[in-house]
Amino acid sequence: MKTARTKPATAAGAKTRPARKKAAAAGVIATGRQAARSVKDKAAGAAGAAMAVAGDLTELVSEAAHNTLAINPLIGLSRRDVAGAAKSLLKAVAATPKKATTHYGRYLKELKQVVQGKSALAPEPKDRRFADPAWKNNALYLRLMQAYLATQQELSTFIDQSALDKLEKGRAQFFASLVTDALAPSNWLLGNPAAVRKIIDTGGDNLVQGLKNLVHDVRHNHMMPSMVDAKPFQVGGNIATSAGQVVYRHEMFELLQYAPTTPEVHRRPLVMSPPQVNKYYAMDLTPDKSLVKWATDSGIQLFVVSWRNPTVEQRHWGLEDYVMALDAAVDVARQITGSPDVNMWGSCSGGMTLAAYLGWLAAKGDKKVVNTTWAVCVLNSEAAIEDSTLGLFNSPATIRAAKARSRRKGIVTGEEMASMFAWLRPNDLIWNYWVNNYLLGNSPPAYDVLAWNADTTRLPGQYHCDLLDLVEKNPYVNAGRLEIGGLPIDMSRVDLGAYVIAGITDHITPWRACYGTARLFGPRTTFVLANAGHLQSMINPPGVPKAYFFAAPASVEDPMQWAESVQSARQEGSWWPHWRAWIQGVSGETVKAPAKLGSRKHKPLCAAPGTYVLEP
Repeated sequence: MKTARTKPATAAGAKTRPARKKAAAAGVIATGRQAARSVKDKAAGAAGAAMAVAGDLTELVSEAAHNTLAINPLIGLSRRDVAGAAKSLLKAVAATPKKATTHYGRYLKELKQVVQGKSALAPEPKDRRFADPAWKNNALYLRLMQAYLATQQELSTFIDQSALDKLEKGRAQFFASLVTDALAPSNWLLGNPAAVRKIIDTGGDNLVQGLKNLVHDVRHNHMMPSMVDAKPFQVGGNIATSAGQVVYRHEMFELLQYAPTTPEVHRRPLVMSPPQVNKYYAMDLTPDKSLVKWATDSGIQLFVVSWRNPTVEQRHWGLEDYVMALDAAVDVARQITGSPDVNMWGSCSGGMTLAAYLGWLAAKGDKKVVNTTWAVCVLNSEAAIEDSTLGLFNSPATIRAAKARSRRKGIVTGEEMASMFAWLRPNDLIWNYWVNNYLLGNSPPAYDVLAWNADTTRLPGQYHCDLLDLVEKNPYVNAGRLEIGGLPIDMSRVDLGAYVIAGITDHITPWRACYGTARLFGPRTTFVLANAGHLQSMINPPGVPKAYFFAAPASVEDPMQWAESVQSARQEGSWWPHWRAWIQGVSGETVKAPAKLGSRKHKPLCAAPGTYVLEP
């Protein structure tokens, strides 16, 4: 929740060692947060300021790209959860009526200061809702904004100082932010100076176009503001264009083998397990930001699993089915390349599946996978929940309700998950687009990352229930709580090389939780922390302005201590070249690149990106 903030006075004197450690680590993280939102390049003068307020498409893209669906809320957010959060807020008032009265008095006093023009309240510098100069220069708009900020700030302070426990405070703050974010004056037609200005400039044409946009979204986007104009993008046309072939088709996936781009290749192949909650081609957007192209240009024999988009008929597909599907993909890659073993890549929920697969192999004593890369993947669900909004609603009752919905419906739709996720971050994923699409009458941006994000997939009911079990049982940390093929999973038996990537500003899979993934594979695991959000941590090609990262073994238990130790080892640019050196070093000897894809047993079936990725 964005609130007006004042700087508290700090006591003089030396900091304790824990405080110094926390401050040093925070320096690494804070620098990343600042850089991660520096995409906006404002034009000079009044026109530039107006664009920034009027829903500047570049900024919209930046905000949305930091909030891609990439891993969907597995628990979900129901009306009952929202009602419970509202109840927590009412409980705070009922439990401390005297304190509530005190805060109300302070609030009225601040409103008096606002009316008299004496208030010093100001929005956070990065709050783009109030970037228009009119919010500072026009007395009416200034007072409107300050009254809103006073409401938001006093409500937040009251909750923080209430007698509620930590969990209920979090729920109350969540509900308060839902309400206050929705009531921001920038969301009103006459309360938004950029919208008023545009009415005058266009003679009201923006309202006509805004109404058309609203009708379109009601009819075609489940009554949510559209985030992207996806019409310019075509899978296999101008995105997902790397040369390759489908060399194996399974009921659950197609296996893509990509054509080598170097005269020689490393013998040991890389098999990628992407998330089931998105289509695979985030790894192969445009050629300038394609991790697929980067891997093949590095001499890596690359195979990528393209998961099928399930329907109600596949409601029975569960985690064990996906694990066995990965095993089939690995065996095909081994047969085609002649390598006895492979390296693997797992991201998000695809990484959760990969972990179960590795635990199953370890239980069998099978060493066909020898090295792994993990991108923005959390295997310790407890750490992820503690660091995210979803933790506020994680309870046995919530999980039971979510399972019951999935079993009843058979699938969880992409639209349903996208809506749940949007309401967890409404300023970035709803109200930004409300203003841009409806008040200003602009079209949503055309951007490849957002087009991919809008190309949602479904989850089989059983698999969703199994993912919820992973959240509840945390089996990758607690051995024996998960069985695959009748064998108990114990990650301590998994012995292989690992390279783990996380993003400083990633709120979907928080970096400290991803550090826990690195620790699962031992202190020699390479942990890479990029100054980016969730998807940008993976789509991080060389040449991205102001990109940098930290890389070091995960040799200490505490992630903040690790951050303190690496702050002087900042490396400029993308981590992709760093990973190239690592993956080449663990991919075996080089051999002549194959002249043809597939093999006699597994002949090419069709060109990449295949057929499953095109299924709606």
